[in-house]
Amino acid sequence: MKKSLLAICFAFLLLSGLTVPGQSRRITQPASVEKTNRRPAPVATPSPDPDSPPTDVNAEDDGNIVSVETEIVSIPVRVLDRSGRFIGGLNQSSFKVFEDGVEQEIGYFTNEAQPFTVALVLDMSYSSTFKISDIQLAAISFIDQLRPADKVMVVSFDSEVQVLCEATADRTQIYKAINQAKIAMGTSLYEAVDLVVNDRLGRVKGRKAMVLFTDGVDTTSETSHDRENLNDALESETLIYPIRYDTFNDVQKIKNAPPTGGMPGSLPPSTPPSIPTGDPSGLPFPIQMIAMPSSKGTSREEYAHAEQYLDELANRTGGRTYLASSFGNLTDAFSKIASELREYYSIGYSPKVEGKPGKIRRLRVVTDQEKVVVRARATYVIPDKTKPKKKFR
Repeated sequence: MKKSLLAICFAFLLLSGLTVPGQSRRITQPASVEKTNRRPAPVATPSPDPDSPPTDVNAEDDGNIVSVETEIVSIPVRVLDRSGRFIGGLNQSSFKVFEDGVEQEIGYFTNEAQPFTVALVLDMSYSSTFKISDIQLAAISFIDQLRPADKVMVVSFDSEVQVLCEATADRTQIYKAINQAKIAMGTSLYEAVDLVVNDRLGRVKGRKAMVLFTDGVDTTSETSHDRENLNDALESETLIYPIRYDTFNDVQKIKNAPPTGGMPGSLPPSTPPSIPTGDPSGLPFPIQMIAMPSSKGTSREEYAHAEQYLDELANRTGGRTYLASSFGNLTDAFSKIASELREYYSIGYSPKVEGKPGKIRRLRVVTDQEKVVVRARATYVIPDKTKPKKKFR
């Protein structure tokens, strides 16, 4: 009788909702994916520890979760007419996507009205061609041209990388962050790109872009390098828009100008570590503060490499490089980028063939519109999820 009673109780428990571990699952995918039968997302909880990876758990009532991940390839796409004007109003049926020559089934599609999260990354080293006030004014003008729903984070770098403002739509907070940027020594460009792409924007779901204002020459990065940045760009869903300015001639003047009491390109022992009040050379930055015993970052080869590096960041992500040599074309570059960020479709799919981590996949996006130009990234790399993740502060 007791055995029979136990059996009845056990059956009752099974029917009342206890599940066997392994029945529920989680699929991680971009937040922009919409499914008609999907339950509303749970209310957001407080932000996790920055050192902890982001989670996207859609738990069943029983609380038993087995994580099953599926790769979603997201492609930002622009469609232009022969005059370079964006063509809006297209729908999913207007597009086809091919990976390594095989047509893929489009899993989600969003139009050009969806907001972006933008990382504004400013080179604050002394080698900048522009005055700090010009940089700040152009950056604020750029923010004013974004849509109200777009979020912006502000990052500056010299020898250190500083996150001045996390992603927010609060314009007052963004303006304050831009005005906090200060000129200093050193250029840790590679570390700044690493932090933004792999950590800050790596946590963001949906559309994201980085606007990178720099001459492209790194002199002080220790934990990141250019090849690593370029490999990460192929794995990232972030559009990268470099705004490049050329400081080669100015740097040569500094390198060859002997400070008082010292050799050309060196700091005299008595020079205090403070910003001089005047600059008799007429250069856009103080000679004594930029002059260093090392000549790293001053050769023609390094500048050619910097140009190639920035172009590759843009090409590998589907962005574009803009050149700035004056305040006028600096503001123009920012304006064009703001305009382009309003002109993207997002297309996503799950690859039909599972690939090995590190393998490069070729992409091609076509549309049924006639006499148009389709701009989208041409390749991506399958990420290696077993690779240890770098910790960022």
